[in-house]
Amino acid sequence: MMSDSAVDLLRLSASRVATHVVGWRDGTPVRNEDFLRRVAAWRTILDAAEGRHFALYLEDSIEFAAALLGAWCATKTVWLTADVLPASCAALRQSVNGFLGDFPSDCMPLKAGADDGVIACLHDDCPAMAADGIALVVHTSGTTGSAQAIPKRWSQLAAEVSTLEALFGTRLGDAALMATVSHQHIYGLLFKVLWPLAAGRAIHARMQGFPEELLQSLHSGPCALIASPAYLKRLPAHLPWSEVRGNLRAVFSSGGPLPAETARAVGTALGSGPIEIYGSSETGGIAWRERKQNSGDDAWQPMPGVSCRASTEESLLELRSPHLADDNWFRLADRALFGPDGRFVLQGRSDRIAKIEEKRISLDAIERALQASALVSEARVIVCDDAGVQRQRIAAFVVLSDEGQRAFAAGSKLAMNKRLRQALTDTVEAVALPRRWRYLPAMPVNAQGKTTHALLQALLSVTADERPREPLVREILRESDRVALEIVVPADLFYFDGHFNEAPILPGVVQVDWAIGKGREYFPLPANFRAIHALKFQHVIQPDQPVTLELTHDAQKGSLHFRYFSPNAQHASGRVLFMDQAHG
Repeated sequence: MMSDSAVDLLRLSASRVATHVVGWRDGTPVRNEDFLRRVAAWRTILDAAEGRHFALYLEDSIEFAAALLGAWCATKTVWLTADVLPASCAALRQSVNGFLGDFPSDCMPLKAGADDGVIACLHDDCPAMAADGIALVVHTSGTTGSAQAIPKRWSQLAAEVSTLEALFGTRLGDAALMATVSHQHIYGLLFKVLWPLAAGRAIHARMQGFPEELLQSLHSGPCALIASPAYLKRLPAHLPWSEVRGNLRAVFSSGGPLPAETARAVGTALGSGPIEIYGSSETGGIAWRERKQNSGDDAWQPMPGVSCRASTEESLLELRSPHLADDNWFRLADRALFGPDGRFVLQGRSDRIAKIEEKRISLDAIERALQASALVSEARVIVCDDAGVQRQRIAAFVVLSDEGQRAFAAGSKLAMNKRLRQALTDTVEAVALPRRWRYLPAMPVNAQGKTTHALLQALLSVTADERPREPLVREILRESDRVALEIVVPADLFYFDGHFNEAPILPGVVQVDWAIGKGREYFPLPANFRAIHALKFQHVIQPDQPVTLELTHDAQKGSLHFRYFSPNAQHASGRVLFMDQAHG
């Protein structure tokens, strides 16, 4: 298993036979000798690079693993980022000496050249690194505020990997690891890269963005799935999952709470109930649970070596863990109720207490009261500034149940607001009743499957007097030349005016405009539009209907292919051609 430095992880890789399968890329095995050549290529370029700190972003998990090992062998500290948006790159520039991989060209990222074949004794001259040295820096997910940088020591990463193997290694056996989450975050990094590398299990290089792609991959042989609650909640029940149940050794879920009904549905569909992991970027893994069908047991079991207790004042969870940077007790904002067997049930967060007009208000209590209503499937609330009255108010974001959707369709938004406020009156003081309401087809999530405070805040940027002109967007899949986005068109979209009052239809020109706009966000498209070829509109896109927008960029041809589709229909497609001004 992984020890306290990259030397030991690399030694494990170098000790395996040349034909050992490190992973799979588009159905083709990546052998150990080819993987070690990539490690050597990355080390070569980084040995010549000045500075200690480098940001790394690569979508291919196997190439990412090679770059990570190469950087560590060159004694570099690696910084991970969840995305390569301009704001993220600008923030990284304040901390790093350079960029590696798939960053935009203005970051001048280093890329490893062709394999030079020099892999002999790669680990022999790899400098030893102290167990308390900083191996990498990850970032928090930003669910309660701005993302924060968290340094991770070699000893912490080693302890995490050893814990996972001790808990679940026997169950996984020779299973390959595939994921619907990115390795750029601590959960995906540990489960999809470091743990399988240390244990000798194969890695699937591509993230499984679409359920149909996941189903096809699950046919390949014994495997384990690394997923997020957001992905599992949207797992289509109609696909033939029974065909692959024999291959699936385990399903892991982390990054947020998994509703009990989703855990049951996943167990029914995949034949394996999800193993839920509770932890954070700061603490690493804390506890786990595997809820049995219809048991009603929501308690968490602390991981081996992790000691947990509740503080005497507010019953806040405290822990000592080898996954932390030191041996001190670490206090979280989560409240916990412990049972006599040492397991605990989470009771909400203390940092979700807001002061509204001098009264202490529990945001968790408001969410629980909303979700107790038969009209509500999911609810989140945040505190926002009400500029009109110079004070803070509560904003509620609600996913309606089937019953709630029928009631909404039969009435109005104002009527639904009134019904839900009425449902809160027995448990929530009048001053804490939400003043702003957003009804969503699904909660917005980022690439890690997290519903962040920033995503919710962005939904409030449209005032009550404005009509939205953009859809709700969730990134499903991101590759160098392809991206897939789940989009949901709000029922009050500006462009529905006149198209048509009785049966709103999304205009085709809007679909094309959105495709080009999103294409420019993700790809370096030429400046000038030239033409559209093969434009087809096949099925109507209606309000609140989730559809997938797939964009494929061909840099050599200067083209962007777009496709709108849903599980049962192809809605629209086309190919947009561009040209640089110099060739106009």
